[in-house]
Formats: sequence, structure tokens, C-alpha cells
Amino acid sequence: MGRCEVCPISIDDVAVTRIIFDRFAQEFRKHIDVDVAIAGAGPAGLTAARYLAHAGKTVVVFERKLSVGGGMWGGGMTFPVIVIQEGSTKMLHDVGVHLKSEGKGYYSADSIEATTKLCSGAIDAGARVFTAMSVEDVLLEKHKVRGFVINWSAVEIAGLHVDPLSIRAKYCIDATGHAAEVCHIVRRKVGRLNTPSGDIENERSMCADIGERTVVQNTKEVYPGLMVAGMGANAVFGAARMGPIFGGMLLSGEKAARFILKKLL
Repeated sequence: MGRCEVCPISIDDVAVTRIIFDRFAQEFRKHIDVDVAIAGAGPAGLTAARYLAHAGKTVVVFERKLSVGGGMWGGGMTFPVIVIQEGSTKMLHDVGVHLKSEGKGYYSADSIEATTKLCSGAIDAGARVFTAMSVEDVLLEKHKVRGFVINWSAVEIAGLHVDPLSIRAKYCIDATGHAAEVCHIVRRKVGRLNTPSGDIENERSMCADIGERTVVQNTKEVYPGLMVAGMGANAVFGAARMGPIFGGMLLSGEKAARFILKKLL
């Protein structure tokens, strides 16, 4: 312990540890039993979280990576620029993202700004985002998804056998992107989803014109208590992927939130 030249107080390393642990414990405890639990902090998951939290619901988001943003973070092939189309600009305007009109109904945005402001908007609305946590199973009660079973992502990566913890929720959203991880878990557990074949159809080759429309159409309740949103919706229902254009992702998150709000009335 010593005095910092730029700080008028002495820094106690153990005091710092205690503050971090106590605050985390308090915030985690508040989000063990919630209205909505979301897997994936990409554009769809963060948009859904913001709408739901703004409506007064208790919302928790679990992101397996250390950073948020999903595919939006990397822009197009790591160029930090994304495109959205007319009709879906409101979700970015609402969180203060600067959009540049590119003509013919296209708008561009800085992918880093868009990602960070979507996350900030969700947090400011009252949602809680936990990173480095993976959803490895679901709670199933009376033929309905009632929550997530979570673990540290590092445990999963290391292949360690460490028992997880459980989070109860009135509704859950799979916003894990192309992998549709929660939907795959539920499909294995219950044998059938609410898709035409009962199975996960897997995404098709990239076609933004089709994918942007179908990602909103396919944002549905795939099993009682479980919504799928974002790219996972097209993966589950066998539609095209769409690359670095994100209007459909934002609209998908909004649709999932509006559906759940009606269910929770």
C-alpha cells in the first residue's frame, strides 16, 4: 500500500478487490430471478434489452465473449463501418448514433460507435449485461423454457468440469447469432421446435435482400418461453444471411421485445 502521486488518498489493493467483489455480488444477486434473460449481446439482443428495460422489465443479458456487439463490432471485414437501410434508422438515432445518408435508402454508421451506444442505451434503460458468461443449458418447467443455466466462458473454453448456476426468467431470448446456441440446446432436450420441420433448418448463403426481410419475419417464439432474434432467427428457419447490413437485426430485437411485453402484461 502506498500513496499515488496523482491521488490524494492511499490505495489499498485489498480494498479495491473488496469493492469489485461486493458490487458484482450485489448486482448478480439482483438478476438471478428476472423478467427476461437474453443470451447474446449483439445488436438484436441489446436492442431487445433496451426496449424491455425501458418498459420497466428486469432484464439480464449474458454474453460469452469479453466484449459486446456480436457481428456489428467488426463492421464489414473489420472495416469499422456498417450499413442500415431506411425504415430501421430509429433504433440507432434513439441512442445517439451518427448516421450518414448514402443515397437510395442506405445509411452508414461507425460500427464501434453503434455497438457501444447500443450497449450504453440498454444499460441506461436499466438492463444488466454480464460478459464472459455462457449459456450451457436451459431450465425447463412444464414444457416451457423458464431460464438459463450459465457458466463462465473460461470454464467452457478450458473444458473443465465445473457445475453451473441457474437463472430464472419469465421469458428468454436466443440472440446468439449464427450458432443459435440456445435453440440447439432446446431442440436436443425436447426433440422439436416450432418450425415447419420441427428441426433447425440452418442458414442459407448470403443474400442481404432476402435475409434482411426474413430475419424480422422469423423472429418468433420457437418453444414456449423462448424467442429467437437476430441472425439466429434465420439460422433456425433456414433463411439467408445478410452480411454487414444491420437494419433487420435491430428490427428483430424490437419485435422480440414487443412480443414479450404483450405476453408479460
